[in-house]
Amino acid sequence: MTHFKIPDRDLTYGLKGTVGKAVLLIHGMTGAPGEMKFLAKRLHRRGFSVAAPLLAGHGVDEANLLRTTWQDWLASVREGYHRLKADHDEVYVAGICVGGALGLALAAEDPSVAGAAVYSMTYRYDGWNMKHWYSAIVPYLEPFAALPLIRRLSFVEPYPFGLKDERLRDGMAATQGAVIPGALDRVPLGAMAEMHWLAAHLDSVAPLIHQPTLILHAQDDDMSHPRNAYRLRDRLGGPVALQLLDDCYHMIHVDRQRDVVGDLTADFFGAPGVQRRPDPRRAETVDA
Repeated sequence: MTHFKIPDRDLTYGLKGTVGKAVLLIHGMTGAPGEMKFLAKRLHRRGFSVAAPLLAGHGVDEANLLRTTWQDWLASVREGYHRLKADHDEVYVAGICVGGALGLALAAEDPSVAGAAVYSMTYRYDGWNMKHWYSAIVPYLEPFAALPLIRRLSFVEPYPFGLKDERLRDGMAATQGAVIPGALDRVPLGAMAEMHWLAAHLDSVAPLIHQPTLILHAQDDDMSHPRNAYRLRDRLGGPVALQLLDDCYHMIHVDRQRDVVGDLTADFFGAPGVQRRPDPRRAETVDA
């Protein structure tokens, strides 16, 4: 059993809805539940119950994160899902980056998951603002990722921190990325290797995922090229709607189009009101 510290304060987040449906919101690697608040409030206004759990090993420091694996992160998602499922007939999953992959991994093993939304899917950090060696070197280091010296190597997420909104990203710069309680501003190589192993697992189980899936990705994602979204779309076994957004970077759930992300997600999950389903043709505006 993996041993890791629990944060001194409760970083989880939740709101009770009115339509009998719920959404489990899953933060990204090195992130924290607080980053899901914009989206949670938008979905809650559309009637959904929402819950954002803290992934295992997160919310403390890099050393704590490195004590966990992607299977531990998935166990946190599984636990949060079953808590929501106990009080709701329909529970959906929605996550950013690694959080989206974890939601789909849960959907592959549990057919009761009603549907999924994946934001900024990341198989590799290959966006326009990422150094080319990030993606090039990691596959060669993965066999050695268990070695302490290799596992602890880390890099700082570069400015503009996945944010096109100047006010938000300047706030991140002023606080060294500490705007969201519990979030880390560095990505350890060991955690990145876990992300890649999770992505490989997702590729293997994707044909088993028959739940409707919404994929949202920024055309100008600074961390993850849209080819990641196309790759996921082409592997899933169920119906998929993919839409590219034109005024945000990687953190689409907190950036300039966060309300668009929230409304598209609510519509896709069957919220009452005007339907604004994603137009799959928008996916063809950027080459895969």
